[in-house]
Amino acid sequence: MTPLGWPRPSQAVPEPPAQWHRVLTLLADVSLFIGTRAIWTQAASHRLVVAAAISLCYASVLVCGVLALVVRRARSLALLDLCVLVTAVALTLCGWAMNHGGSDEAVLTTQAARELVAGHAVYGQPWPWLFGHGVALTPTVTGGYDFTYGYPPLAPLLTAPLLWLGHGALPATVVSTAALLAGTVALWRMLPTPWRSAATMACLGFGFLPSYGRLGYPAIVALALLMPVVVRWPRIGRGGRLGAGGLARAACLGAACAAQQLPWFLAPFLLAGIYAVRRGELGARAAGLVVARFAGAAGLVWLLVNTYFVVSEPGTWVRGIALPLTQGAVIHGQGLVGISLYLTDGSDRLDWYAHASMLLAAGLLALFVLCVRRLGTAATVLPWCAFFLATRSQDGYYLMMTPLWLAAAVTAPASEFATAWQPRPRVLSRRSARIAAAALLLTPAPASAAWAATGTPPLAMRVASVRRAAPTAVARLGIEVTNAGTVALAPHFTLTTGQGMSQYWTVVRGPVVLPARASARYELRPPAGRFALPRPGARVRLRAFTAVPQTLSSADVRLRSSG
Repeated sequence: MTPLGWPRPSQAVPEPPAQWHRVLTLLADVSLFIGTRAIWTQAASHRLVVAAAISLCYASVLVCGVLALVVRRARSLALLDLCVLVTAVALTLCGWAMNHGGSDEAVLTTQAARELVAGHAVYGQPWPWLFGHGVALTPTVTGGYDFTYGYPPLAPLLTAPLLWLGHGALPATVVSTAALLAGTVALWRMLPTPWRSAATMACLGFGFLPSYGRLGYPAIVALALLMPVVVRWPRIGRGGRLGAGGLARAACLGAACAAQQLPWFLAPFLLAGIYAVRRGELGARAAGLVVARFAGAAGLVWLLVNTYFVVSEPGTWVRGIALPLTQGAVIHGQGLVGISLYLTDGSDRLDWYAHASMLLAAGLLALFVLCVRRLGTAATVLPWCAFFLATRSQDGYYLMMTPLWLAAAVTAPASEFATAWQPRPRVLSRRSARIAAAALLLTPAPASAAWAATGTPPLAMRVASVRRAAPTAVARLGIEVTNAGTVALAPHFTLTTGQGMSQYWTVVRGPVVLPARASARYELRPPAGRFALPRPGARVRLRAFTAVPQTLSSADVRLRSSG
């Protein structure tokens, strides 16, 4: 009782955080350990300030781990989420400070920025001097390499003001790393409070996205711009109005499409989903107007970014931004092409991997439209499935977009699509008919991939002679080649000792074109003048690529050291 005899007012007890929120914060905190020791070890020898900063981050991780399990208020745990984010940002900056040499994409982006500042053409210009010395090459089936810039121009435009930072790829790595950090903070802020640590974990915690940022990938810029687009994306145009928020998201989508080609595959799914949700709410005409305004705003931003290049170099600009689809790069990646690369001796139908990828993308989009109430939540995942069948099926195409999966999972639940419009012609009124339609839409893709994987290598190859530069190095290789196919082929040869492709060997002697049903002897020289033999037991494969038709022939060879 109070002195006046009145009852003491009850004290409001702070609401404790949910246990899953604690666990999510703890998982985000634990994920910061991944890769941190390697960077600390690298820094401890000559960058003591960076090493000390990483040690402080270790202390922060430990303290946050304790607090995540003992704080009693939801507000305190929310502040702890912020601390985990700050620690992740600090570790990302430490990683960039130690490793900012960039990749081939960063080198090309920086060079494109330099050419832009100098008033020179950006697209269609080969820059072979940028490659080698640790900078990866992209071999093509024509026997050469792609030395040109093949992405939309936003990344070079953002890089150009930073060229004063230094030579090499440094400016491009600054842009991509800064974009990743900005995108992470934006996603963290836009997610509901209990889910924010998931953004820290997905964007910065596992280490692979910061590494792509340090490598200077333009796709990271695109990812950062897509994050505000996919958060609560089914609500875009609600009530028939885009508003400032909807227009800002459209601008981000257009800018993302002007940064890299991957958003091109996501955009149709988002537009189809927005139309379906809005049509279920407003009707066909109003939904069409919403999507038209949204797509128009995105297209306008995309065009503004590209305007200078459309005017100054229209032909090379078109070919440049379409280059990843047309360059004819050799097959590579972790998808189904591994069958022809590693499990068999090749295929004379490699083009069908590309056909399978396009068929799967089209089939998934059509299935998404038909079943948007069920598949709407997967709109940010479905587009990347097509790359598993592509000729270039590198896992980066999936990894770099995973934060979008999280953003949609948290903010675009199934309830958002409960009343979405789904086309239901009479022929699809029965469930069995819809299952048959889904099978019809998806079957051509795996059938095409199977057709590519079961192709036969057109060239039979056998090592006939070996000239050595040393007991453990080859200076010349003589091979007997037989074209078992029905068309003449122009082969290009290389030797590989692991995953991926090595540089092409020079044909010193032998026909440029090998007629059908004919045999010839080729003498090959290694690209560096000598080929160091791998350790005993390593698999050495002789490979021959042709461009028209696109084929691969492989044969295991034994090149033992003579010492």
